[in-house]
Amino acid sequence: MTKNYLALGDSYTIGEQVPLFESFPYQVIQLLRKKYPEGNWQPPEIVAKTGWTTDELLQQIHQTQLLTSYDIVSLLIGVNNQYRGRLVDNYREEYAVLLQKAIEFAGSDVKKVVVLSIPDWGTMPFAEGRDRIQIAAAIDQYNSACREITEANGVCFIDITISQRADAADLTFVAADGLHPSGKEYEKWADSLVRKAFLNF
Repeated sequence: MTKNYLALGDSYTIGEQVPLFESFPYQVIQLLRKKYPEGNWQPPEIVAKTGWTTDELLQQIHQTQLLTSYDIVSLLIGVNNQYRGRLVDNYREEYAVLLQKAIEFAGSDVKKVVVLSIPDWGTMPFAEGRDRIQIAAAIDQYNSACREITEANGVCFIDITISQRADAADLTFVAADGLHPSGKEYEKWADSLVRKAFLNF
């Protein structure tokens, strides 16, 4: 039976600056094919774009003809809300709507949905000369809101920010633009998703 994966997000979901097959959704599919060889896993369907905020992602979802349901759905969104200086309360409101959309796409089965925390771009070389402490504090506020809403809805929340912050000191985990993660970092995210969230397929 054919199985489908919908990945919703921004630049972290499309894998900005890395080959498509190194993005975390594509690495998730590779891992699922190895773990569940009897499943006919299709390439991931990705609704994401560099720079998108919560409202922009929601708008695109409304304009895109998607399947009625998917076997798994991932959501990672919010860094651009923070980067543009938007209020966390605004993020809460729009993120809650997006999470409900993700659950709907999973056939209302919360066990088929997973949310990744927002990475800390302030740890990357791109942020040299900026207030890294302030950026980290803002990212923490966003992630706190994200975790609270996610877990209140019974959805799996995976914190990739802690390890991403540590990895940023090693340039092999950083893409060529000095801002986005490399495929090596996305590999860790994909592994976490498959081990902690996408089970029993």
